[in-house]
Amino acid sequence: MPNLFSQPASLVGFSDQTLDVGGAGLQTMYRLNVGGQYVAPSNDSGMSRTWYDDSAYLYGAAFGVTYEATDKVRVDYPDAEAEYIAPTGVYSTMRTMGPDPTINRNYNLTWVFSVDGNYTYVVRFHFCELIHTKVNQRVFDIFVNNRTAYEDADVIAWASSKAVPVYKDFAISVTDGPGDDQLWVALHPSVDAKPQYYDSILNGLEIFKMSSSTKNLAGPNPEPSQMLLKAEANLTAGSFKTESHSSSVIILAPVGGVVAAAVVIAVVAVLYKKKGRMPGNDSNGMWLPLYGHSHTSSNSKSSISGKSSAGSNFANVSAICRHFSFAEIKQATKNFDESLVIGVGGFGKVYKGVVDGVKVAIKRSNPQSEQGVNEFNTEIEMLSKLRHKHLVSLIGFCEEDEEMCLVYDYMAHGTLREHLYKTNNTPLQWKPRLEICIGAARGLHYLHTGAKYTIIHRDVKTTNILLDEKWVAKVSDFGLSKTGPTMNQGHVSTMVKGSFGYLDPEYFKRQQLTEKSDVYSFGVVLFEVLCARPALNPSLPRDQMNLSEWAMNSLKKGALNEIIDPVVKNQIAPECLKKFVYTAEKCLLEHGVDRPSMGDVLWNLEFALQLQETFENGGSPSTDGADASGSFASSSDSVSLTSDETGVSRGLDDPAQMSTTAVFSQIVHPSGR
Repeated sequence: MPNLFSQPASLVGFSDQTLDVGGAGLQTMYRLNVGGQYVAPSNDSGMSRTWYDDSAYLYGAAFGVTYEATDKVRVDYPDAEAEYIAPTGVYSTMRTMGPDPTINRNYNLTWVFSVDGNYTYVVRFHFCELIHTKVNQRVFDIFVNNRTAYEDADVIAWASSKAVPVYKDFAISVTDGPGDDQLWVALHPSVDAKPQYYDSILNGLEIFKMSSSTKNLAGPNPEPSQMLLKAEANLTAGSFKTESHSSSVIILAPVGGVVAAAVVIAVVAVLYKKKGRMPGNDSNGMWLPLYGHSHTSSNSKSSISGKSSAGSNFANVSAICRHFSFAEIKQATKNFDESLVIGVGGFGKVYKGVVDGVKVAIKRSNPQSEQGVNEFNTEIEMLSKLRHKHLVSLIGFCEEDEEMCLVYDYMAHGTLREHLYKTNNTPLQWKPRLEICIGAARGLHYLHTGAKYTIIHRDVKTTNILLDEKWVAKVSDFGLSKTGPTMNQGHVSTMVKGSFGYLDPEYFKRQQLTEKSDVYSFGVVLFEVLCARPALNPSLPRDQMNLSEWAMNSLKKGALNEIIDPVVKNQIAPECLKKFVYTAEKCLLEHGVDRPSMGDVLWNLEFALQLQETFENGGSPSTDGADASGSFASSSDSVSLTSDETGVSRGLDDPAQMSTTAVFSQIVHPSGR
């Protein structure tokens, strides 16, 4: 057994002190392949360890950029024993902050982990520089629980060469006070060192819990719920009050009954759990552990009693969003004046209103609508807990006199679809369309990764992407949203809901919902933005009726250029179009596992925007060579696109496969611009 802890760990907050961890008992809390995929025990370096993807622990939408070493870069361990520290699969991938130094200086690359209080933790950072070769090219600071663990970290200075692995151990004590159940790890570029690139990297991360002075590793006992305390109190006050002469018989009888009842309850619970996992079982409460269960009727129609259930169901959100009376709603909409209707959806009509001098949008339920109480509850439960620049904000709600209303921020420019086709509005130009797509992608990426649990929107479409007065895109309508699968399940089994033309075919066939279902729908949105036509148009010939099928077939034939919106056809930079279409194509792959994450989609769209801006500013992106997104033959009048004949997905995010553009010159050419 190699000695993996031969070096003492530096105490965070005490730069001159170390902690010997070799003699302590250690429990592995987390072991992550940062920027890479799952590493099975069989692929570990002889230690049979399991390394997990780090993306689930990233804080917020600041996910950085992942990078994998090319075949030309080989991990060079300094000695034979060093290979046992971590396998090459960990050191050959990494996560960086991205290419923009201005953005990097204004945020931290952060991971958050749940831990037990009253213990000391050893945090092991694994580094391996795969791009740069010189000292002071990439220098950064390391923080653990908002304390500086190391200043001016320079991997090349530590390793003396490119592709040589190193690791650093830091120890930190976690107390047991309020809010001390989380461990934060963050990286930030070192501004004082004035490096060549303001960036930071990480290849792997391990967190170990050290045993206490009493050789203990046990976590704290869970706090008993009020229901359990009440049940125990009732049991003590009732069944166990016996007369002295018969106490032995009467006490034993309840004990045996409790044991038998426990067995029956366990069997019922197992059967119920299996039933809940069956496809088609669509229980709103089961998949909303995030904000508590709804006690409103499960009837999908809008049939509620005059008593307000919102007051009981959503009392915990009253501090976040306002509970309006129906009289206030009527006053705000001038008694639902039809001239104030600004939209009609599956839930009902949307009215423009004014509350306390502020413009709002009020969605009123239609009793005949297919969306009813469940969607109303879900919308409130979701939006009252979510705040993001690219998610529409819920101001409040009303449930009174058999009326259900939702009050939102007013979106001055309406829906994205209203600015693409079949409208009196002037169609958007290409760059604003691309910026709107990026905003919507940021909102969806936040839903998938930024909240405590994955949230699947389930109804992504151009009418659910709203635009405020500054043309900032905001994702709306969370009535069909679902909390995503747990660690033990790859999907949510649920009835198929959504909008035809945007539905994920895999979800439609198997009734298995994942976040990749949103990715598919967003791919349809991307083609809708590019082609300016509905996702589903029954009036067209059969081969053109479905936009996603028509676009994919046109792409295979090299004729996608023929269906691009004429308004923007001559505005799009060839390299930008290439990247945009490549992204949309990957979103529409048949199998969800093959589709990119929303984080990857966002990164590709931002790259496409930079290519467009470079082109508009007089740059000349290189079009030499072809990659997995297709081959291009550009002229002054047309661009021809064809799909990848190999069927192999080779992302453009790999600097070794990027075209040599001014946008990412600092990655392609480490010597600088």
